[in-house]
Amino acid sequence: MRVSARAVGAALIAPVRTATRRWSRSMSVRIVSTTLVIGIGTVMLLGAYATTQIRDGLVDDRVDRVLAESARDAATAQERAASTTAANPADMQQFVYDLFIELRSLGGEQRGIVVLRSPENTSQIPLTVGELPTGIGPAVSTEMRLAVAEGEALPWQFVSLPETGVPGVVVGSPLDLGVAGPYELYFVYSLADEQDTLALIQQVLAIGAVVLVGLVVVMTWFVTNQAVRPVRQAARVASRLAEGRLSERMTVRGHDEMATLAQTFNDMAESLQRQITRMEHLSRLQRRFVSDVSHELRTPLTTIRMASDVLHDARDEFDPAAARSAELLSTQLDRFEALLADLLEISRIDAGAAQLEFESMDVADVVRDEVEAMIPVAGGLGIGITMRMGPGPHTASIDRPRVGRIVRNLLSNAVEHASQAGVEVAVASNRRGVAVLVRDYGVGLTTQQVDRVFDRFWRADAARARTMGGTGLGLSIAREDAVLHDGTLEVWGAPGQGASFRLLLPRTAEGLGQNAPLPLVLRQGGFENVGDMVVFSPVLTGDADAADAAYRPAVDSEETP
Repeated sequence: MRVSARAVGAALIAPVRTATRRWSRSMSVRIVSTTLVIGIGTVMLLGAYATTQIRDGLVDDRVDRVLAESARDAATAQERAASTTAANPADMQQFVYDLFIELRSLGGEQRGIVVLRSPENTSQIPLTVGELPTGIGPAVSTEMRLAVAEGEALPWQFVSLPETGVPGVVVGSPLDLGVAGPYELYFVYSLADEQDTLALIQQVLAIGAVVLVGLVVVMTWFVTNQAVRPVRQAARVASRLAEGRLSERMTVRGHDEMATLAQTFNDMAESLQRQITRMEHLSRLQRRFVSDVSHELRTPLTTIRMASDVLHDARDEFDPAAARSAELLSTQLDRFEALLADLLEISRIDAGAAQLEFESMDVADVVRDEVEAMIPVAGGLGIGITMRMGPGPHTASIDRPRVGRIVRNLLSNAVEHASQAGVEVAVASNRRGVAVLVRDYGVGLTTQQVDRVFDRFWRADAARARTMGGTGLGLSIAREDAVLHDGTLEVWGAPGQGASFRLLLPRTAEGLGQNAPLPLVLRQGGFENVGDMVVFSPVLTGDADAADAAYRPAVDSEETP
């Protein structure tokens, strides 16, 4: 079974990612890991420094003793050679053997002796020379022999002894054997004892370093937990406070800085609880006041409406001033009723008493109905509406009246602020959501106005005369309706470039996902980014026949989609 390189790479990267995620999310892990790295690095540096100093001390002491011993034995050998009476080869050979035995007894078993015939020796007396004991003497370097031949005082060098590989020291000295001519005497010392001592010291240092690093890690973990535990407790208590459990408090122990932190946190939570409780009480009073006033105004408003309808129906019999007054009375009563209806709706939403009746339907049909209802008003103002739809159906589970109200509020707001460039409406969907975009090309919105556009009773320009009435609650109610559907209502605007409102509704229980079916910002006529869409022609008048013809899909006419 073959395993791909990508699978192997993923298997290798996964633990690294897990460790990185763990490291970034835990203060304790970060502190302990940092301490561990610094501790290991420091111990390694100190260990290397200590080992170097100990090694140099051992070797320097050993070399000093070796040089002193070699100088003594070389002088002894030269004295014996100067005082010998051997004149023939046999006597000289015996003298050399005796000298080897004496030197070996002086240096012990750990020292080797090597005697080499000097290259300048022209004597005719043959001598058997070599090394004692056999195999301990390494090959003497040319530089070493040259230094001995030049008469340098006790030249020496470090070597690696053959067979054992143990480091050693070689000390050389010239040896004049009289009638036998000049020879070279070398003392070979093993540093095995020093090497064993250094290895033991390194082992002890390593064990000590491991124990020290372990103690540092344990102490760091303990101290870190002592400091982090109150922070974790504060995070848990803050999370519970955010969930609405306002009675949660931290445990105060002792009188140190952490106790001060806990006490301060509890004081803050106590203050927040008082403020939130007071605000909730005021909010309940406000909602009750609005609801009561709205309900109480219903009865007199009904009576006034009945009288207004009588006057409005008989306005032709009045003089022009009275007739105009009757028309204004009817118009303002309409606005008053709309305001009361919006206030009641806001009260229900604030009280959590909004009732939704979901049913599965095509959102495009809802949008089309609202656009067709807005055509007469927009046509009367000389504003065209263009509607485009992506490939459908755009089915979602919605509360039809509320979604219709959202679209109606967006359309009325767009027509109110649109210029002669008109209003564009688009509907598109993907696997997880449906998007409705309403775009106008009017005066637009500044950044500050975008932040406040959904505030209650707020208007972009309160001094501007309104052509379609309005209570200042439409966009606020629209956003609340979108939230009740687990959707969103977003806005974009720029001065002189108009504004865009995008309604996103989920199609499934998975939610909206990350990819919106429609972009929030579109250029004029820029719906080509949406994909293949059914195009509806703009409407410039309020004529019903023109509206029906204009909203016939382009695929059923001679127009190109």
